[in-house]
Amino acid sequence: MSRDPIGRPMEILLVEDNRMDAHFAIRALAMANFQHRCTLVANGEEAMDYLRRRGIFVRAPRPDLVLLDLGLPKKDGREVLSEIRDDENLRELPVVVMTGSTDEADRAHMQMLDVESYLSKPVDLDKFLGIVRELKRFWLQGVILPVIE
Repeated sequence: MSRDPIGRPMEILLVEDNRMDAHFAIRALAMANFQHRCTLVANGEEAMDYLRRRGIFVRAPRPDLVLLDLGLPKKDGREVLSEIRDDENLRELPVVVMTGSTDEADRAHMQMLDVESYLSKPVDLDKFLGIVRELKRFWLQGVILPVIE
């Protein structure tokens, strides 16, 4: 798939197994008021299949941002993040961790794996929107907007 950013929406992969938390994130993204497409997967194995375009995700677009829960079934978010950072095709993906974990060791480990941000649940809406807006500005630097004549 083309990575051509001309006039396309931002692709966001939301990796979250809790429906209420997923609903919160999707609504918050809608409030951020920018063009995006959000794909939801519910476990770490699906996330890696999506990112590596395997199985039912063979035609999945490459995300511009990954919103990642740590406490996931099948493969937890720590493993997913480690695999992303170990894969030369994925390591540059911006990742925002959203977790219920208050463990300082988790926070330190996530910082070592170069996450864009680490948000504790329940996620503060204003803080979440601020991070998304900042990442949107970073993403828009690489977007070429179509010329309107």
